[in-house]
Amino acid sequence: MKLSVVIPAYNEEESLPETLITLYTTLKNENIDHEIVVTNDNSKDNTLQVLENLSKEIPTLVYYTNTGPNGFGYAVRYGLERFTGDYVAVMMADLSDDPDDLVKFYRKAIEGNYDCVFGSRWEKGGKVIDYPELKKRINRLANFIVKTVFRIKYNDCTNAFKLYKRETMEGLKPFLSPHFNLTLELPLKAIVRGYSYAIVPNSWTNRKYGESKLKIKEMGSRYFFILMYCWIEKQFSRGDFVKKVT
Repeated sequence: MKLSVVIPAYNEEESLPETLITLYTTLKNENIDHEIVVTNDNSKDNTLQVLENLSKEIPTLVYYTNTGPNGFGYAVRYGLERFTGDYVAVMMADLSDDPDDLVKFYRKAIEGNYDCVFGSRWEKGGKVIDYPELKKRINRLANFIVKTVFRIKYNDCTNAFKLYKRETMEGLKPFLSPHFNLTLELPLKAIVRGYSYAIVPNSWTNRKYGESKLKIKEMGSRYFFILMYCWIEKQFSRGDFVKKVT
């Protein structure tokens, strides 16, 4: 089963070499058939040149440039429209997500035939390193609201680090979110539409280089929009989008 890893990258020239080499080495050592799909989100630094150079070292690396519209969600969606694997995972370009955890996600999905595997930084066995305190408090509050509204046990819907079957990803279309609210849209749609999922603890480490692209002040209303969209679908769609059992 081939694994695709979609990575959005905006001005990540410093982070990409370590991230991609570590990811490739881990998947190669685990004998996992894979491709690494990086979307250069119209970066203003040398991200594109770095990708060109890395492609000579990493045979499974493919990369695209999204000329616009731009934003985290658009960049991820660009990759999700072009991956070729049986499973697809979304990871960050700054190595905040651990490739060893990705291997656990992949193994879990295959062993249990799950439609999705969701990472959780807050489950027993998960951890965060150098997580900004304000961001952490807002994150925990947002996930508490999601848990309460949808009456689910999963406690880390805003975590971007997740894995899906190809068929599942097709069932979550059309995508709506242009920004970081895509991290909420994908798992909530999967849950509302009846796709099976497992939760695996994962670690998160703050970036070494550059700055986070997440602007908290700009995202509140966008997360709320996706929350309400998925809630309305759950309450009123009469099962029109629920997973089709064949």
